[in-house]
Amino acid sequence: MEIRTEIIAVGSELLLGQIVNSNAQFLSKELADIGLNVYYHTVVGDNPTRLESAIKTAKERSNVIIFTGGLGPTKDDLTKETISKALGKTLVFDNEALESIQNYFIQTKRTMSENNKKQALVIDGSIILKNDFGMAPGMALKVDQTIYMLLPGPPSEMKPMFQNYGREYFQNQLGLQEKIVSRVLRYFGIGESQLETDIQDLIDGQTNPTIAPLASDGEVTLRLTSKHKDEKVAQKLLNETEKTINDRVGEFFYGYDQTTLVKVLKERLVSKNKTISAAESLTGGMFSELVTSLEGASQFFNGSIVTYTNEVKQQILHVKQSTLDQYGAVSEACAKEMAEQVRYLLKSDIGISFTGAAGPDPHEGQPVGTVFIGIATENQTNVYPLNLAGSRKGIRSRTVKFGCHYLVKLLNELE
Repeated sequence: MEIRTEIIAVGSELLLGQIVNSNAQFLSKELADIGLNVYYHTVVGDNPTRLESAIKTAKERSNVIIFTGGLGPTKDDLTKETISKALGKTLVFDNEALESIQNYFIQTKRTMSENNKKQALVIDGSIILKNDFGMAPGMALKVDQTIYMLLPGPPSEMKPMFQNYGREYFQNQLGLQEKIVSRVLRYFGIGESQLETDIQDLIDGQTNPTIAPLASDGEVTLRLTSKHKDEKVAQKLLNETEKTINDRVGEFFYGYDQTTLVKVLKERLVSKNKTISAAESLTGGMFSELVTSLEGASQFFNGSIVTYTNEVKQQILHVKQSTLDQYGAVSEACAKEMAEQVRYLLKSDIGISFTGAAGPDPHEGQPVGTVFIGIATENQTNVYPLNLAGSRKGIRSRTVKFGCHYLVKLLNELE
């Protein structure tokens, strides 16, 4: 039987955007680790009618349904009441949970109000999941071949409850052996459509591992997911698929999972014992802000000069007036001098410059999206021309990412 899992988060505060539904993300990762595929995430407010509707929908399409939230003592905590009604079950007091709640109030020298007893109510016939860090117990039961699990909403209570008791329940009930292992490959400098074209036959023929392309703010990621009862075999499957993919598009690959271009740049600079400085025009300090947001940036970043006008380019960076007159600020020649001068002035191993027309209007006759990035070292200077599309903000943001990309490539080539 195919297991289809659904997570239903209960709480109006989630719909109002007052808190983030981090419980669903946590549970999805935990469930994947024991081989359970999550098909649906649902969020519903503290309303019994809408919760009943969500339960009805979930029962039609899922055979494992996990609820978070709504187990507390207040009037709007109606999860177990609504579920018990939907399942034709009654609520009964769990003596151990009630004793634990009573002891909590005795220890804290507080008066226990009558509504706190409500937290000790559980669905009749359910397996109790102990709450080691709160009052309301969780519970799990199987009705008509569907498993229902109720977990508290506070992450500090829900996470340890699932890890200590919920996982074991599923493994015992479902005899789970397979593990799902995922890996994210990150690429920059290649579009999503081009990357997909280059590996289309692999995507079409995928079985185990699966390959899922995702676009993200000018980057492309591939999520590889393999399934096997032996985690070492699952990892081996991922390694083989990754190698096959990167034999084709590896020149654009820069890292795994949650890393970023600027984090990889930092790692390369530190490992190569190199320092950088920046001369920024159209990016207006964005590169410097991104770099200095990293801990320990002073190890590798000497500083920057934002030269937004031609006068400052000439007076502070000493870009030649003849260069500005002949080629303009948005030019390969200007980017070259900016990179070389900032490297010299700030005494760094590498200088990088950014100049261009971010929009919304052309600049010095250059179309919007015309960008030049200069990178100077002791031995040579390279200038990378770009033609970018999009909003002013998007052009500036992608310019900074391209700068990080070119720096990483340069550092990878250094001995």
